[in-house]
Amino acid sequence: MKNPNNILDVAKLNPEFMGFIFYKNSSRYFNGVIPKLSENIKKIGVFVDANFDYIKGVVNKHSLQGVQLHGNESPELCKQLQDLGRTVIKVFSIKDTFDFNSLEAYEDVCDYYLFDTKGKQPGGNGYVFDWSVLKNYSSIKPYFLSGGIGPDEIDNLSDFLKRPEALFCHSLDLNSKFETNQGLKNAEKLKAFKNVIQNQVKNL
Repeated sequence: MKNPNNILDVAKLNPEFMGFIFYKNSSRYFNGVIPKLSENIKKIGVFVDANFDYIKGVVNKHSLQGVQLHGNESPELCKQLQDLGRTVIKVFSIKDTFDFNSLEAYEDVCDYYLFDTKGKQPGGNGYVFDWSVLKNYSSIKPYFLSGGIGPDEIDNLSDFLKRPEALFCHSLDLNSKFETNQGLKNAEKLKAFKNVIQNQVKNL
């Protein structure tokens, strides 16, 4: 999220999380003031290989409830951020395969994993990875599903959510497929998608 009015429009949909990118190389880099939001919405700062002091400063400045780490952040850094009392979401990128053993070092130092599509950029690549890879997910930690998810994935999502590997899928991370411009979301499109997905989940 980037534009204050757009932030407030999307907030009316009452998402559980709302992301703000603090990675300066991103076209969605946030450098403004977050408007007052419902306490039910967790403000999440998105970072890429930033150091602890920078992240802590941004967290305090914007009163963020959590962080999403898109780089090669260490388990030690995740633990430091957890000790601040913030939700920690550690991102792992997937293409055709993934070694889930690499998650072991993070099991006790983050609250969620996020699985995104591996591409040239650290996030924001706008296309879907092969979700069947998650059949090998060996953890019980809840995870976010990300990477190019949009209205054209409704049928695939419906099928995925019925499968065992979706048992620990906690959230869908929605971004580029709902944008009219980078950082500017179509609230009506998001609302329609949310309604369809909620109905799908009720019927599981």
